[in-house]
Amino acid sequence: MTTIPDPNFVILYVKNVPVSSAFYQGLLGRPPAEASPNFAMFPLGSGVVLGLWAQHDVKPAPAAAPGGSELCIAAGGIEAVDALHREWSGCGIPIIQAPTRMDFGYTFVGCDPDGHRIRVFFPASA
Repeated sequence: MTTIPDPNFVILYVKNVPVSSAFYQGLLGRPPAEASPNFAMFPLGSGVVLGLWAQHDVKPAPAAAPGGSELCIAAGGIEAVDALHREWSGCGIPIIQAPTRMDFGYTFVGCDPDGHRIRVFFPASA
């Protein structure tokens, strides 16, 4: 099998691109580099691009519901995880897992307006 380049673009299917775009603009602290009624794109400092695509516009139509995967964000320490948890809770972001220790590290999980999971963690090996 031929190897492929590393994936560098993640797309989330959303109900309302402007609502989701506003959410991620606040979370990421930057506006989308590209935005239309059915698509928004956020280039990230890591080189990965986060795309938001109107679910009704995706072809072929997606079969999975939001929440079946996660965006993961590595934090700089346990204190950073706790600080983001406090900030997100204070902003009304739904938290579906409070800060806790797991096999891979210290973590919590919040959700975007469509129910996509966003996991913040500090690795146990760090």
